[in-house]
Amino acid sequence: MTRVGILISGSGSNMEALVDSMTGDHPARACVVLSNVPGAGGLARAAARGVAIETVDHRAFGRDRAAFETALDAALAPHAPDILCLAGFMRVLTADFVSRWAGRMLNIHPSLLPKYRGLDTHARALAAGEAEHGCTVHAVTPALDDGPILGQARLRIAPDDTPATLAARVQLLEHRLYPLVLRRFAEGETDPVMLD
Repeated sequence: MTRVGILISGSGSNMEALVDSMTGDHPARACVVLSNVPGAGGLARAAARGVAIETVDHRAFGRDRAAFETALDAALAPHAPDILCLAGFMRVLTADFVSRWAGRMLNIHPSLLPKYRGLDTHARALAAGEAEHGCTVHAVTPALDDGPILGQARLRIAPDDTPATLAARVQLLEHRLYPLVLRRFAEGETDPVMLD
């Protein structure tokens, strides 16, 4: 059974979708949910699902990202994850950390990469007059929101969409796409899957 660690910073809605999908004949199970924010809402949701939880408060390390990541490694090690899923984890990881997880770390991003890397993706898509928007699951590489695309889901932007309404609609796609890609990835499938 493949062991999956999930890193979060907030409410953990994508984490919930991932954990809830890993049942029955699924080849993976969640072994730990870790947050860099003490008291993040997703921690209680993970614990309620019987998943081990850990916290490594990034603020305790100031600007020393290497020390923070050493603490991350130490917190993850007892749970021995095979795959790491970033699910709203709002810290940029160093190349050293990413290289240790090369080929074993996934991220979901709220845009149709390579468009709109970084933050405020919904507002930026609207400001650009895009007809479509969506989300992407990709393998993590040292470059921000880069790496091989493993899946995308798209929707049409409505004339009355705002950043908030678009975010809510894209999040529903995320909850479908990320579990699908994780299952395929755990089965050794890396060809991109597209949802419309």
